[in-house]
Amino acid sequence: MKRLYLPMPQSLSLEKTIHILGDEKVLSVSELSGMIKSTVEKSFTSLRVQGEISGLKLHSSGHTYFSLKDDDSVINAICWRGTHLSFPLEDGAQIIVKGRVTTYSVKSQYQIIVEEANIAGEGALLKILNERRKKFHEMGYFDKKRPIPKYPRIIGIITSKTGSVLQDMQHRLRDRYPICKIIVWSVNVQGNEAASQVAEAVRGFNIMVDERPDVLIVARGGGSVEDLWPFNEEIVIKAVYDSNIPVISAIGHETDTTLIDYASDLRAPTPTAAIELCTPVLSDVNLQIIQYCERMTMSMLRILREHENKIDNFAKSISASKFFIINLSQRFDEMSDRFVKSFETYFNLESLKLQKQKIISLENYIALKKQTCSSASSVFDKLMKVYLNRYFELITILSGRLEQGSYKKILEKGFCFITDTKGGAIKTKVEFENKGDEQMLLNFVDGTASIKQS
Repeated sequence: MKRLYLPMPQSLSLEKTIHILGDEKVLSVSELSGMIKSTVEKSFTSLRVQGEISGLKLHSSGHTYFSLKDDDSVINAICWRGTHLSFPLEDGAQIIVKGRVTTYSVKSQYQIIVEEANIAGEGALLKILNERRKKFHEMGYFDKKRPIPKYPRIIGIITSKTGSVLQDMQHRLRDRYPICKIIVWSVNVQGNEAASQVAEAVRGFNIMVDERPDVLIVARGGGSVEDLWPFNEEIVIKAVYDSNIPVISAIGHETDTTLIDYASDLRAPTPTAAIELCTPVLSDVNLQIIQYCERMTMSMLRILREHENKIDNFAKSISASKFFIINLSQRFDEMSDRFVKSFETYFNLESLKLQKQKIISLENYIALKKQTCSSASSVFDKLMKVYLNRYFELITILSGRLEQGSYKKILEKGFCFITDTKGGAIKTKVEFENKGDEQMLLNFVDGTASIKQS
């Protein structure tokens, strides 16, 4: 570990000063402390010290107290509230601070007032980053992934409103998908307050009721590891994890990697690429809609033709059944006439037989034969009813199929068909376009509506 040793300035002559003053008068403790404080502060007005942070404590006043230590020594340090640091302090970090030395007379100790602080080398910073990545992975912050909507209505952008990043993203959105609305939540993207502001913005978008975004983009331009450090903070990672709105991270350039990239639902290599990943090209969408409409029209026409053919076939079947029944009725009449004639012939023959046989009980014999004929006629009637009922059932089935194939049933499923004012069907796109400004009718199941080409 590299250490910077502070040489004692030659202007420091505290021992000589105390000796001279001691001969003249007796000093109070406060006077002595004041002299030491004045001498130290004049001698160490600006210096840099490297060490490891220990005993970090954030006071309610906003001041930060900690110690810097190496293998042999420890020195107290104070970072006043409002001091701008490029990264948050934490125990165990190796840092280089710039500041001045002062004394704290209440406890007779000297300390460093920190004005600037930097990580002692990029390797140490990357070590902290890897440790945090492992920690957050074990906590499950990188496991939750939500789908990105294909056609967002509103995009929430979390970035600085003063940089060029926002302008580039807005310009890219106007070129691709101008019907989408943008809501910008301006935050600091660097410094101590950046992490808390970004987390607050993510939470704020999630609790919105009116015009709630469909997707969030957290964006900033490139920078050093220290500049991008706020996007490695746990407060930001947890806010992204808890978000109910999908989040796209667009931090730095393509080679920059922060922990928010792992926690977000999608990582974009650049802020403008984030716009491209969550929005389609409007012209492509319009072309796709036109293609879908044409395919739907062709499908409707095909279905209408199929049902038209089925209706024709049913009509022909019913027509053929009608002729079949007519022929059957005619045959029934012919069979009835033949039966009557046969019965008369049979009766005459039997009468002749009776006369020849000289049967006395002719009336009883005739009554018996009439009963036999009556039974035969009843059986014949039953058989004819069964025969006719079968054909009537066939007619009913065919009529039901014809009804199911009716165009009204098709309209009940959500279809419509176009006709001119005279009722002529318009079946193709060419026929539709040839009508020009002529009024046409959209036929629905519950009525019609008139249309004209625009």
